[in-house]
Amino acid sequence: MKAKFFLSFLALVLIISAFSQKPTMELTFTAENNGQYVPLDSIFIKNLTQGGDTTLYAPDTVLMLYYITAIGENNGMTENSFSVSQNYPNPFKGKTTVNLYLPEKEHIKITIRDILGRELAQYKNTLNRGNHSLFFYPGNEKYYIFSAKTSRETKTIKMANLNAGGQVHCKLVYNGQDGTSMNFKSEKAITDFVFSPGDELLFVGYSYSGESGMIDSPSVNQTYTFQYATNIPCPGTPTVTYEGQVYNTIQIFSQCWLKENLNVGAMIPGIDEMEDNDTIEKYCYDDDPANCDTYGGLYQWDEMMQYTITQGVQGICPPGWHIPTDEEWKALEGVVDSQYGIGDPVWDLVNLRGFDAGLNLKSTSGWSSGGNGSDLYGFSGLPGGSRNSSGNFLTMGYHEDLWTSTETPMYRNLRYNSEKVHRNHYDDRSGFSVRCVKD
Repeated sequence: MKAKFFLSFLALVLIISAFSQKPTMELTFTAENNGQYVPLDSIFIKNLTQGGDTTLYAPDTVLMLYYITAIGENNGMTENSFSVSQNYPNPFKGKTTVNLYLPEKEHIKITIRDILGRELAQYKNTLNRGNHSLFFYPGNEKYYIFSAKTSRETKTIKMANLNAGGQVHCKLVYNGQDGTSMNFKSEKAITDFVFSPGDELLFVGYSYSGESGMIDSPSVNQTYTFQYATNIPCPGTPTVTYEGQVYNTIQIFSQCWLKENLNVGAMIPGIDEMEDNDTIEKYCYDDDPANCDTYGGLYQWDEMMQYTITQGVQGICPPGWHIPTDEEWKALEGVVDSQYGIGDPVWDLVNLRGFDAGLNLKSTSGWSSGGNGSDLYGFSGLPGGSRNSSGNFLTMGYHEDLWTSTETPMYRNLRYNSEKVHRNHYDDRSGFSVRCVKD
């Protein structure tokens, strides 16, 4: 009887112990340049679903994800302590943001120093209780020390500048107060990262070669390899043959894209609406098949998605490829822009954003009124125009409109008279171009 009781008790203890432990997932990061190993300086991880972020610094390249197992689980954040967040992004180029939280009205002194301790910039003020943010514009140093001092304590973070050797003087600018509750990790919470299975995560790897990013929803232990090769055919997949067409590919850091807009399906007149049937339908600008040969087909959003609303779906893309999501477009914009990196808040804005991402994505010829691009990364965006919701064709030579698979729907616009990229919602009955990205 005692033996049976002991075994039952032991089983109960083991069950309770098992359920009391947080399940974990291990994500490992490495990097290469077309097969050659690349050492990483740091890895930035952002939860696009729930918010929050964390950063790994070399030689640490492993992130342990602890699932959320209970509502209201505390991550170490309190509203009673002075906190300074890690700058975002880090490393950075052009500009970075630092958030701080004051539990009460306080006089604060912020200094920026180089690694030799020389003071390079300063900000002093009496700030109210709450969240505050500052912009830092770097000089020509590679590393900076950000120190924030109150009457009671000092908080310090280290910042890495990818554009070392640029402008001589650095600048620290106060960006104002956010009246909401804390939305960044406190010093204690920097080692924590809120995650639930199914969350979409942004990964950005930083190295001497620059930055490289990817997006995924991990479900098991996994190794991610950042790719630093760019402006070459995708390794192992230089071309794709699909529905009688041969498409070239282009590697742009960790994303592999088709180099041409998709041209698949049977042409229908621009005045007609596309239908959910067994045939992929396309518009050709001015109802001329030659324009499809040059610029690709134009598709209504539902037809492109094959009548689903699941973002990242294959849709009308070849097997193993999919319609890019809004977040994947943001990652592309961040990696090709010379001033705003992957994950910068500027990419969350609508209308024209960034600095020169549009210039770098446009082809070097074919654009009207001097609107050619630099095509630095081989994306070769062409001004194929569009079909509006009334059935009219417009803006060939001046605009390229490209769908995302994110519902609303979102689209991207490259234009002849801007070096930026336009992002906004648009009528899903319009006919836009489609560019596919590899799974």
